[in-house]
Order: sequence, then structure tokens, then C-alpha cells
Amino acid sequence: MSDNYEKATLGGGCFWCVEAIYQDVQGIVKVESGYAGGHVPNPSYRAVCNGTTGHAEVIQLTYDPEQISFEDILYIFWRTHDPTTMNRQGADVGTQYRSTILYHDEAQRDIAERSKAETDASNLYSSPIVTEIAPLDIFYAAEDYHQDYYKSNPYQPYCMAVIDPKVKKFRKSFQEKLKAPSP
Repeated sequence: MSDNYEKATLGGGCFWCVEAIYQDVQGIVKVESGYAGGHVPNPSYRAVCNGTTGHAEVIQLTYDPEQISFEDILYIFWRTHDPTTMNRQGADVGTQYRSTILYHDEAQRDIAERSKAETDASNLYSSPIVTEIAPLDIFYAAEDYHQDYYKSNPYQPYCMAVIDPKVKKFRKSFQEKLKAPSP
């Protein structure tokens, strides 16, 4: 990987959904599902789902800032989940599904705060944005079977009912941000 790549860590509900969106975006070179923002070291999926670890399901992006900016990553983030619901995305309920931006440095914090304020003021949503903006402490990669979940399990019922419509809507709305199809 290039020394010029940067990282971003975001939570917008189920990490399978967020992962599937960003895997299609130009300039994103890696998307990894995982856990962050909690108090239990090396959490398991089962422990995070119990809601007692304090961790959120998140994705960690590795991106090329010459192809996509952190601002553009956040623009997509605000428009591909509901940042106005506290600890909930659709049927997924609990602190592990909270909307969160875990910044890697002060520049990301400033950009995230400004982006949140501008999005809130834009009236994109009728309710206020409740997304948490906090420093990233430690990112824990999720178990292997969570990586590339949608791509590996397109006919799993959750993927068909929840992720597929979200990905189709994203691809239609953000055609200019999509990676070129593989030959």
C-alpha cells in the first residue's frame, strides 16, 4: 500500500451495509469491517451484539486522498444511512449500531464537525443529526466471515432485503463516484 493513503473510520449501522457502499467508491482501496469506540479489548461479534462492550460496528477505509477527499467520504456517509436516529438503523437497534465518525487526527475532527453542521443546516433531514464524532482509540478488525460480507453472500436474506436495495440506490445516486466496472 502507498504511504500516501489515509484512513477513515465510520459507523452507520450494520457494518455489512456500510462496507458494501464504500467498496464501490473510487479512491477507496480497502474496506475492513470491525469494532471501535468501546471499552472491551479484542471484542467478539457476539459480545458487541450483546451491547455491553460499548463498541460500534464500524468500517475502516483506506483511501487515496488524490482520488477522494475525506469531505467526499463524509458526503456519501450522510446520504447512505439515517444519522438522525440514536442507536438505530432500520431494524438494527442498540448502541453498536450508532452513527459515528471516529477521527484519526485533528484535521479529520475539524472536517467532520464542519460537515455535520453543514449537513444539519441543509435540511437534508427533518430531525437533527445525532452522529457521534469522537477520536479513534483502537480499531479491532471483525472476524474473517464479516469481511466482504455482501459480495460473498448476495443471496443471504438480510443481504437481499436490506443491503441490496441500499446499494442499488447508492449506485443510482452516486454514479460519478463509482469505480469503473472490472473488465
